[in-house]
Amino acid sequence: MTAYLGIDLAWGTRQPTGLAVLDSSGRLVHLDAVRTDEEIKASLLPWLGPDAVAGIDAPLVVRNATGSRPAEKALSADFRRFEAGTHPSNTGKPEFAEGTRGERVATLLGLQVHRTAHEVYPHAATVALFGLAKTLKYKAKPGRDLDSMRAELLRLMDLLATVVDTNAAWAERRAAVVAATRKSQLRVVEDQVDAVVCAYVALLVDQQPGRIATYGDDETGMILTPALTPPVDGAARRSAVEQYAARHPELVAAAAEAVTVVRTVLDEAGVDYLTVAGRAKSVASFAEKAARTQGGRLLYPDPLRDITDQLGLRVITYVRDDVEVTAALLGAQLRVLDDQDLGEVTASQGRFGYSSRHLQVEIDGRVVQVQLRTVLQHAWAEFEHDIRYKGVVPAEHASEFDRRFTLAAGLLELADQEFSAIRERLRGATPSEPLDDDPRIAAGELAAFLAGQYADAGWSRTEHYGWISGVLLELGITTLVELAGVLREVDEEVIRERMDYRYPPGAVRRLDDALLQQFGERYVALHANSHRRPLLTQRLERLRDETS
Repeated sequence: MTAYLGIDLAWGTRQPTGLAVLDSSGRLVHLDAVRTDEEIKASLLPWLGPDAVAGIDAPLVVRNATGSRPAEKALSADFRRFEAGTHPSNTGKPEFAEGTRGERVATLLGLQVHRTAHEVYPHAATVALFGLAKTLKYKAKPGRDLDSMRAELLRLMDLLATVVDTNAAWAERRAAVVAATRKSQLRVVEDQVDAVVCAYVALLVDQQPGRIATYGDDETGMILTPALTPPVDGAARRSAVEQYAARHPELVAAAAEAVTVVRTVLDEAGVDYLTVAGRAKSVASFAEKAARTQGGRLLYPDPLRDITDQLGLRVITYVRDDVEVTAALLGAQLRVLDDQDLGEVTASQGRFGYSSRHLQVEIDGRVVQVQLRTVLQHAWAEFEHDIRYKGVVPAEHASEFDRRFTLAAGLLELADQEFSAIRERLRGATPSEPLDDDPRIAAGELAAFLAGQYADAGWSRTEHYGWISGVLLELGITTLVELAGVLREVDEEVIRERMDYRYPPGAVRRLDDALLQQFGERYVALHANSHRRPLLTQRLERLRDETS
């Protein structure tokens, strides 16, 4: 008799992995939570054999160096409207640098990847199985309280009980959810519930393959999930343009809000950037893109869902290092749906050309595409686009233009490297004497001092050095000697531990936290900080919380 195994695999052994087993009639015969690979095998051992089929919620095959796998992109295109898009998997992430835990576990259990071990995705599966308008919010996330998470998890358990013949262990888990007084008590149960979803998908793959949609391929990785209903028809597609036009004012406002969110994140971190700009795709541009075809087929059958650049942001930095810092910062603060470094793609092909980091993030429940470029990368991309796509290049000059654009791209890459070297050299520059009687510490002097004080910190925006100099004046600190005396009393280790920076903080942010630690409520009450007192109060609480 075939056994259908469900494995909600944790990224590592510090978190529990949920396990479930269904028999061929859909009866739940085993439910467990373990941590190590050996414990997974021991728990499932009675059901292992040539007839076992597993659904594993974890990447099994990851070959791409950056961005998302083709399977993830395709699945997200179908399920993002239900808030069931995937996270990007690539070998640039430590957990996939030397293979995947999913493949190792499958091999340990005697299963064959893509044959008897299938990668599945419970969020997408539950949406398709039960016709949900969006995913159930039973996982711990900021803003979700215990009662709402409990209600969503119980709803999922009740839905699963309509397709799976549950047992006493299931009843015990349900009772535990009802009685839970902490979110952590829901965690172990949710892993096992997800495992039941995985096992049920494995059963459908084996018994009702016509109900299954396959995303990706053997080489780059496959994800199997119950299929959604067919995409909207042509008439509905044409009406999408009208719907887009009707909601365009709302999108314009959302783009402005997204700009504010990203600027706030970057400013708080002290990242040095030139501009952050955003836009909502114009109605005309949306209509043109919705009509694009390839091979006689529409590229975007359901435009409102499939066209993912309706909201776009562009962050322009001065040097390449800040592109990397900004990408890491946004990845820590926002949910990243996709991440592609097109400069790396160009370089991997042994040529110079288009270079830009493209992130797809979620802001206030909306998908936003963010382009990250240096000033020089942006100049090349804009000029090249205007010439190639908006102008007319005579055929006899096409190869010459290609060569010249390639040459320009190489020179600009070299210039970017030199700009980075210049900035690094400035970190060790000797401060100059003040040129006037301004009692504040000169911004240039302060920048050079902080570069030495925080050698591992990122470079902050120019105007931020002037601003923090004014804050120092309000504290009565008017010389670098006085500032050095204050900073000698600062416990940097405590600040690092309690702030738990999820991004490389800039020099001004480091000084800001040091002053907050030293002056406490006095610092919060400064006139220069009147616009951010709630934020500073929260940070001060973290600095003083010995349990953080």
